[in-house]
Amino acid sequence: MTGLAVYGLKNCDSCKKAVQALDEAGLGHQFNDIREDVDLVVKVPDWLDAVGAKALMNTRSTTWRNMSEEDRELATADPAGVLIAHPTLIKRPVIEAGTLVTVGWSADSLNGLLAGAAE
Repeated sequence: MTGLAVYGLKNCDSCKKAVQALDEAGLGHQFNDIREDVDLVVKVPDWLDAVGAKALMNTRSTTWRNMSEEDRELATADPAGVLIAHPTLIKRPVIEAGTLVTVGWSADSLNGLLAGAAE
């Protein structure tokens, strides 16, 4: 499998680990910084359709903890709008492999991508 798209932040440790693991596994990819390189108005609704708001929204982040209760309630009512306005709330990395979308990084993430590459 080649042509994976990795979305995250340049200084995110999970994103760095994902990129390193993909490199070591020989899986071609392109890294896209969600604050600089990505049209979130287009991407966020697609990601929400693929994985849902619970998986995509990082409620353990500093951004979430610093939000008012009113803004958190808005995140439930309009997750796309809140994620677009606050990209650091997006759980990272988001990896697109064809129609497959994964969120976060673990050994299972890599195993799933390697299994997809074998197909």
